[in-house]
Amino acid sequence: MAGKIDEVLKSYKKVDEELFEELEEILITSDAGVHTTMEIIDKLRSMAKERKITEAQDLKELLKEILGELLDMDKSHDLNVVPSPAIILMVGVNGVGKTTSIGKIAHQFKSQGKKVLLAAGDTFRAAAIDQLEIWGDRVGVDVIKHQEGADPAAVIYDAIQSAKARKIDVLICDTAGRLHNKKNLMNELGKVAKVVDREYPEAKKETLLVLDATTGQNAIQQAKIFKEVTNITGVVLTKLDGTAKGGVVLGISSELDIPVKLIGVGEGMDDLQKFIPQDFVNALFEEEN
Repeated sequence: MAGKIDEVLKSYKKVDEELFEELEEILITSDAGVHTTMEIIDKLRSMAKERKITEAQDLKELLKEILGELLDMDKSHDLNVVPSPAIILMVGVNGVGKTTSIGKIAHQFKSQGKKVLLAAGDTFRAAAIDQLEIWGDRVGVDVIKHQEGADPAAVIYDAIQSAKARKIDVLICDTAGRLHNKKNLMNELGKVAKVVDREYPEAKKETLLVLDATTGQNAIQQAKIFKEVTNITGVVLTKLDGTAKGGVVLGISSELDIPVKLIGVGEGMDDLQKFIPQDFVNALFEEEN
């Protein structure tokens, strides 16, 4: 995406309609989505006119400004876990890297000296419980679990009681990701939210939606459904290395008004990083040496 934008701006001397069309195409093919792309290009057009910009290269600063606003630099992209105790509910469809993200977040907090506990709230799949236990062992944190098919809200209830008794700083809860039946998902997440509000009112709360960046517009559709079902406070965008096109970050920020808080950029334990909008925008417009 960055290379293409740079190339187009260099290949044009003057600002004209053809240039705007090329930029539009780059954004759409980079997974920004039609709606978000139109918003960006319309703003670019009117700002260029307003500021009487005629040189193509000068559009770079305008684009930086527009994308910075879109990503809402002023909005907090930090996880809301201070002061402890805190509870993080992880939601998302199966296969997006939810369990791996839980393990990596647990590792980060443990490295900071925090006491962490995990809850295996995705009771629908036995594999999800096993996977979480593997991550628990790897990171060195306990996992509260019931057997497969148990009521997720009951697992979260037990985990909260355990977190209180052990004076845990951060409790991270997995949840089921069955999108094909929205009503079930709604009921399940609704029950879990009630338990959290009732049993742990003093805890800081985050509900993080895990999305796979490589699925592009599909990720935005998933986000819209989850947003209807529960109060999402942030997005964890996995697999942003490799085949992901990056524009999906813009689409999520613009269409959903949810901050991207963490990005997965590799397989390693430390490859889940805090999302810093300024760095993202700068990376798009770095000068090629």
